[in-house]
Amino acid sequence: MAVSMKRTVPIIRMFDERKAKEFYLDFLGFSCDWEHRFEAGLPLYMQISNGGCVLHLSEHYGDCSPGSAVRIEVDDAKRLQEELLAKRYKFARPGYDEEWDQVSLTDPFGNRLHFYTAKK
Repeated sequence: MAVSMKRTVPIIRMFDERKAKEFYLDFLGFSCDWEHRFEAGLPLYMQISNGGCVLHLSEHYGDCSPGSAVRIEVDDAKRLQEELLAKRYKFARPGYDEEWDQVSLTDPFGNRLHFYTAKK
């Protein structure tokens, strides 16, 4: 019998805790589940979530590379775009791709997030 795989939790590289929290928590509406540092002054590793989406953000050099891309399914990509635009975040004005039913953003560290509504 084959092993069944479970959910995926992407690790996304970050370089600045303040900018990461401003983007992911304040702008995108994620919540911080936990933070970890081996000791004060060392890189931050944290888990954030929004609904069923869980992401890990890491300042650790060897964990991952900046410039990655993640696709995140949402109930309504168009509504998400409208909600994000209403926040008037000065570093991102997300557009909406009707063909793909998708909103794409780049975080402050060069990682791309694609929020899409699954075709039925």
